Amino acid sequence: MYLDKRLKDDKNYDLSLFKPSVDACMKWLDSKDTGTVVYVSFGSMAALGEEQMEELALGLKRSNRYFLWVVRESETKKLPTKFIEETIERGLVVTWCPQLEVLSHKAVGCFMTHCGWNSTLEALSLGMPMVVMPQWSDQATNSKCVMDVWKVGIRVKVDDKGMVTREEIELCINEVMGEKREEMKRNALKWKKLANEALDEGGSSDKNIEEFVEKIVQI
Repeated sequence: MYLDKRLKDDKNYDLSLFKPSVDACMKWLDSKDTGTVVYVSFGSMAALGEEQMEELALGLKRSNRYFLWVVRESETKKLPTKFIEETIERGLVVTWCPQLEVLSHKAVGCFMTHCGWNSTLEALSLGMPMVVMPQWSDQATNSKCVMDVWKVGIRVKVDDKGMVTREEIELCINEVMGEKREEMKRNALKWKKLANEALDEGGSSDKNIEEFVEKIVQI
């Protein structure tokens, strides 16, 4: 639905690890102007320490941008006291959301992510600039591609204590949403076009899956 639209009404994976706040997210996004929202999600497994969680929260607050932040229910206790109340005019915190719908929404201008492969591929295929904050596994490699190969995002820098400060988070968000926005959006849309071409009928991805199915049938 979000790329080639070859399957009617194919709007999601029909699988979610947690119950998404669909109506709340989409209604809130609908009320915002084009490209004004930072979407923040660290996936279904990554867990930040309490101090890092506070720095992220205060970085979002300092950026003075609208933000939609997915904080899993098990992680909400790490949020700073009264953070939600103090940012209610600019932010929406939910325990899960329909990520494909969010990344496709016109109001979203930037995705702050842990750079897991699923999230990275979705953002790249949907033309979304990123602020990347890798945690472990393949995420550092993915973030290298985002910043230096595909040139669609910025990787946050850690300090000498291994912490990403609120000032660094504010800086990176404002770079992607501000001075580097046009360049990164242009690059992101290039990759979105290539993803569409690959998945469309006769494209490289389409041919590969057809060949895979043929080999399985022959076994």
